[in-house]
Amino acid sequence: MARRYEQLKTVSLDEPKHESTRAPNRITSLRLGLSFILILVLASLTVIQVRPSTSRSKIGFGGTKTLEGGTGYDEDVKICASNVPPPARPPAPINPWASLTIDEIVEIQNWLLSDLMNLNLTRGDTARPSDNSVYMIQTYYPPKADVLKYFSSLDPRDAPARFARVTIHHGGAVEPVIRDYLVGPLPVGPATEMTHLTEIYHTETLPYNARGYDALDWNLPEISTKIAAPLMDAYKELLGGLPNDTIVAGGAGPFGFDGSFRRFWLNWQRDTPGFWLHPLNLWQYVDVSGTDPSKWDQLKIVYNHQVFDTAESFMDAFCNGTLKRVPPVTKQEADLSWSTRERIGAIRDLDNLPGPRSVSFAGLRFRIDYDLQYVSWMGWGLYLGFDRDMGLNLWDIRFRGERIIYEVIVHFFRIWIEGNITDLCNTAGNDPYKSSTALLDSYFGMGQSVRDLLPGYDCPDEAIYLPATTFSATEMMTRKRAICIFEQDSGRPISRHLGFERSEFGAVKGYQLVIRSVATVGKPLLKFEYIFHIDGTIEVRVSASGYLLAGFWDDEQGAYGSKIWNTTLHDLKLFLQVDLDVGGTQNSLLKTSLSREVTTQSWFDDDWGEEVIQQKITREYIDNEDEALLRFPTNFQGGYTIVNTDETNKWGIPRGYAIHPGYSPVHNTIVGSKRLLNNANWARYNLAVSRRKDTEPSSSSMWNFNLPGAPPVDFHNFFDGENITQQDLVTWINVGMHHLPASEDVPNTRTNTAASSFFLTPFNYFDYDVSIESANAILLQPPKKPGDPFSYNDYNVHPAHCVPQPPAAFEYYPEQVYDLDGKPAPPSTVEEMRKASELYLRIKLEL
Repeated sequence: MARRYEQLKTVSLDEPKHESTRAPNRITSLRLGLSFILILVLASLTVIQVRPSTSRSKIGFGGTKTLEGGTGYDEDVKICASNVPPPARPPAPINPWASLTIDEIVEIQNWLLSDLMNLNLTRGDTARPSDNSVYMIQTYYPPKADVLKYFSSLDPRDAPARFARVTIHHGGAVEPVIRDYLVGPLPVGPATEMTHLTEIYHTETLPYNARGYDALDWNLPEISTKIAAPLMDAYKELLGGLPNDTIVAGGAGPFGFDGSFRRFWLNWQRDTPGFWLHPLNLWQYVDVSGTDPSKWDQLKIVYNHQVFDTAESFMDAFCNGTLKRVPPVTKQEADLSWSTRERIGAIRDLDNLPGPRSVSFAGLRFRIDYDLQYVSWMGWGLYLGFDRDMGLNLWDIRFRGERIIYEVIVHFFRIWIEGNITDLCNTAGNDPYKSSTALLDSYFGMGQSVRDLLPGYDCPDEAIYLPATTFSATEMMTRKRAICIFEQDSGRPISRHLGFERSEFGAVKGYQLVIRSVATVGKPLLKFEYIFHIDGTIEVRVSASGYLLAGFWDDEQGAYGSKIWNTTLHDLKLFLQVDLDVGGTQNSLLKTSLSREVTTQSWFDDDWGEEVIQQKITREYIDNEDEALLRFPTNFQGGYTIVNTDETNKWGIPRGYAIHPGYSPVHNTIVGSKRLLNNANWARYNLAVSRRKDTEPSSSSMWNFNLPGAPPVDFHNFFDGENITQQDLVTWINVGMHHLPASEDVPNTRTNTAASSFFLTPFNYFDYDVSIESANAILLQPPKKPGDPFSYNDYNVHPAHCVPQPPAAFEYYPEQVYDLDGKPAPPSTVEEMRKASELYLRIKLEL
């Protein structure tokens, strides 16, 4: 980027060394005043150069030098370079895990709609439940062996073929069913085929009642009329408003157990900012099974702990005075402004000033290949992928030229469930909605729910952004700022020691590279961060914010939450799939334990007695998958490491990477609930290790949400007694939080406490701490004479100094939506954006 600034003439400030008379003082004052005015003029042109006449030293760009007199001066202060990252050099000229482009998606869809395929498809933007329609199109990741073969040879003939996973709702079939297909190789041509994708599932069929999220379940007039029309008078008097006016509905899931039905609870909320925090005391149970909306019906109504089987019986009780009513809303409770995010309270001292911001004065130190979505930094290198189900994922992570990890993928799920606050997301409460909710958010699409990041808030001002595109049944969406990447100073050294022998005193700066994405599924915001450290450690951190999904408060709710105005609430779990390749693909699982032992030695006959109590390390290899469903040891006395027993460091120890728990290493406590019977078995453990198979790409599936009794992917089936010694292994790691709600969660939960993390860190992988290689370090030597300063070596990496470019003006636009033909759609209305974002949690009935 060309600079618009011109270099200005040097300004000289002549300062007298002595003040012997008043006349020189006046002259000096005048000279300084004129110089000060000139400096202000030059500053208005944004470039200042200062060269003190007393300096005899040459000072380079960004440097400072201390003179004999002890005064530091800056020289040649210039405008900082623009924050454009230098180009990366990927290990291969393609990204085998790249998302499908809009053109590729349109090409696939047109091929499926063609007469040649004879699928009798209806376009998703006009389809009804009784039609055949395409629900999803996304990349299907290639087999690992194919990718490694290509990376080894880099022969274009070895490049893995590109395939798409296509989901079709066969609502028009005699027996309606869901099917996943593989379509490829791509691009579409004579060799392209469509084959039924079954090998990744443990069931033969996907029941139609477990079909993908569909707003038609409640937006067709056939069901809306049955739900709302008979209750209008009750809504107005009992809830204080009418649907789509001052109250709005929300749905709960799962919608089924084994595919035999599709039903859900509707709850009602005030239609106001932060409506999640304004639940009302009425719930309706709705049946939308099958493909014929005329057969859909309302099965049950619950109001103030009273159950009615029909709308007629409820309205009879409402009219004849037998309905036990909730006390009327008080004047204080009628003020709903407390749930907005508008700033309140007095401004704190100095908070009227902008806070500090990060600037890379010498330019960005990470590289990006935008086309291949490849990133490198300080010896790290990796490819990025993105899909509808899980959002951001990382591939082929290398450090210092060696592959450490083949893939990292998040599997995110939330549970709200029977008597607990747990995501998975568990909610809890003594009402039909909270006590029956167990959400697995891959069903709704973590990637589909990603929206543009807020520059300067979600990510620092100098962050670099990457886009992502996803397909839904009715449209395609591109987010320009789906992923951000930036380097940060942790503010603490990664290592440091005070010493007085030669070369033992020093510190290494703790710089980190952060790759971040944010998804909002309905209401909770989930921030996913991958943090790379210079010692070879990767930190994975997830934090949550957003509105609580509240339940109506009464005196029976105390065991399930805290009173926050008139609400109760929930919990959260995530599972990450990490395919570590430590020194190659053949790895083993090492368990290390710390125990207490009492020992005696001949030299212990001193004042302390003959016995000593000390810790003892026990190491053992876990050889069988069935023994690799794990929880972290009590008091964290030990841990687990993926090692390669065929590869050792210089000390003869097997090279490994340890899995260290970080903040909030929890697992699910709700075991046995029908709503999570077998569809989220992974959540029972902190950690699990299994043989890697291309037919086991995920610990769950989007279809598991509505099939807890007959899940297409049962995590326990991965563990079938196979040997895991020196095999290609995959590690499944659980993070999350038990959310104990409090008044400070209003208006939103906070990312500093609603967080969970783990570390993957070298464990005898290297011969030494490789962060010592960093030149952003200092080494001090003790003074030779008492009173002299320590001498030091900063490896010629001096602090850079320049005038930062001003941050870009804040702006935020909606995502770019494309129709199913790949053409830009008209800008979305606010209501359309709400439907796409808030999903089932805010349902406007079509009355």
